[in-house]
Amino acid sequence: MDEVKVVVAHSERATLRVGDVFLKVDPDQARMDVEVEAMALAPVPTPEVLWRKPPVLAIAAVSGTALGRLGEPSTASPAAWAAAGAALRKLHDAPLPPRSGRAGRSLDELAAELDGECESLVTNGLLPADLVTRNRQVAEAALRPWTPAFTHGDLQIAHVFVDGDEITGIIDWSEAGQGDALYDLATLTLGHEVHLDDVVAGYGTDVDLDVIRAWWSLRSLLAVRWLIEHGFDPSAPGCEVDVLKARM
Repeated sequence: MDEVKVVVAHSERATLRVGDVFLKVDPDQARMDVEVEAMALAPVPTPEVLWRKPPVLAIAAVSGTALGRLGEPSTASPAAWAAAGAALRKLHDAPLPPRSGRAGRSLDELAAELDGECESLVTNGLLPADLVTRNRQVAEAALRPWTPAFTHGDLQIAHVFVDGDEITGIIDWSEAGQGDALYDLATLTLGHEVHLDDVVAGYGTDVDLDVIRAWWSLRSLLAVRWLIEHGFDPSAPGCEVDVLKARM
């Protein structure tokens, strides 16, 4: 009998693995709608949807192994990282999905959220004031006009699977939609700056590296408090706090 493995679980949602099947439990049906719709539209390898019975979505496991994990060195080859960049370019060049995604928040909304989060981080003593101030300055470069693209919205390296140098699947599409393409590039390389050149080479076009660095700061600033409140450790080696310290 296959064991039940908890992949991730917190107060908002949970993902379980039973053999070659992933069961995603999410009471937010709109978020699940986005995921199913995006996987059907995306021109890159995605998991097969086996069945859906709210609040559960069952999808097949993809072959290969994750490109890496935040806080751990990636053992994937430079060619695999480049292939991830090429897959992203294919996604970003695809026809736009009907909805706005996580990477598509308005500049005013994002700036207000960022300012509020920075104030909270300092007021509650979660991060030193100079670290927050410096990274808020760096993050400013991400707050600029952008051309909408089909974005994944949560492209952590653990969501990209490879077999050798080939992409076998990209998972977790619940934040997908129209958004800023550089947000995806930054999320993929967060904490793995050494692989940025390989990703950009595979992406195949000039990108503004200052904006990618700005998204590293912005995403990390917005994530720290949420991670702590949901039982994760953003201060673990190589994770969000180290990303912020690297900008000092």
